[in-house]
Amino acid sequence: QVQLVESGGGLVQPGGSLRLSCAASGRFFSIYTMGWYRQAPGKQRDLVATITSSGNTNYADSVKGRFTISREYAKNTVYLQMNSLKPEDTAVYYCYQAVGVGLWGQGTQVTVSS
Repeated sequence: QVQLVESGGGLVQPGGSLRLSCAASGRFFSIYTMGWYRQAPGKQRDLVATITSSGNTNYADSVKGRFTISREYAKNTVYLQMNSLKPEDTAVYYCYQAVGVGLWGQGTQVTVSS
């Protein structure tokens, strides 16, 4: 079975950086679009960034120029490099794989606060 395991969340000051990782256990990681979503308390889960099997990326307007999504095929891992973090980036961040009806990781908390 395919599983997604996120790591790298934590507490960071405004303007700081974090890198999130998502490790996939499935055999066909390389053929699926991967993504990062986030959900703040009381709000819906929103798209942050996606990356296709060929490396094409898309970003939410709120993170363009600050976040970078990438994937390392040899490690079955997708990353989200987050720079210039703002308090409004505070949320639980979820890894997503576009397989079947969609597969989600368990989430990792990112808190941006002074």
